Amino acid sequence: MNRELPPGELGFPAPREPYRDVWDRRNLPDPEPEPRPFRPWNNLFLFLATVPCVFLAGAHMTMPQADLLATLLSGWTFAVPFLGILLFHEFGHYIAARIHRVEASLPYFLPLPVLSPFGTMGAVISMRGRIRSRDALLDIGASGPLAGLFVAIPVLAYGLSLSTVGPIGAEHYQQEGQSLLYVAMKRVILGPIPAGMDVNLHPTAFAGWGGLLITMLNLLPWGQLDGGHVAYALFGSRQHVYARWFRRSLLVMFLFIAASFVLPVLEHRSTLTMGAAVMNSLFWLMWYLILGVVGRMSGGAEHPPTDASVLSPKRKIVAIVTLAFFVLLFMPVPLAQY
Repeated sequence: MNRELPPGELGFPAPREPYRDVWDRRNLPDPEPEPRPFRPWNNLFLFLATVPCVFLAGAHMTMPQADLLATLLSGWTFAVPFLGILLFHEFGHYIAARIHRVEASLPYFLPLPVLSPFGTMGAVISMRGRIRSRDALLDIGASGPLAGLFVAIPVLAYGLSLSTVGPIGAEHYQQEGQSLLYVAMKRVILGPIPAGMDVNLHPTAFAGWGGLLITMLNLLPWGQLDGGHVAYALFGSRQHVYARWFRRSLLVMFLFIAASFVLPVLEHRSTLTMGAAVMNSLFWLMWYLILGVVGRMSGGAEHPPTDASVLSPKRKIVAIVTLAFFVLLFMPVPLAQY
């Protein structure tokens, strides 16, 4: 007759019951690998690739020289101040991030020869980890645009002092975008500009104007752009609603500008070709689409939350001033061909 022996009767220790409240390590997920450190060699390579592209863009604004190197170096009156504006902008972010102990990369410059009138798409930095307080978010978001403007405004003022006022070209000329700040600076430095006349920008003035344009684009109050950081630090979660309405407003801006260019062509009241009228209208439609792509890659218009905190009174003033600069820098038509 077989009977089941109780555990331990044969001299072997009874198996121990596993603790029910202890995790089985075999079921734990693998630990996440350590993030790869930022490699400054990548930043240096992109910067060295961008420099000749920006010098080449500046060289197009001057008379060609005897040889290629001399032509390239002749673009320094645009390239040096423009690169300085970009460097101040990005290092403003970088220094503020380091002060708040947020891991950040050195600037990644984005070369874009020929297609961009500046020879570059600008520069970006990469940050890891969540920005915990609204004060830190404001500091990191606003430091770049304000540092860039600290250089761009004097560069533009000096460049305008070197520029001349002349008749608008009869055909095939390029008109830079007009913002409230830009128009005011032209009036103060060059005086009233008669009808049919405009400023022939010195390359240094074009560098300053380009700094205003890039700062304006960075200050778009959407997502994780600089303006999105500043607006979220100021408004908190309400910024999610504001950002969605702002992106929709870009479509309204596109339709309004398209009507102002295309309808005169259809009514034969403009010397523009239909192709030029359409191209002049596409800027804000392009940015509507760009923000949509960026949103799919980074979580949409909603900004990552910070810890429960309140923006300090002094930083509220900085936030309001920074967003006011967006209004002063806004250009309905950043660049148009006539």
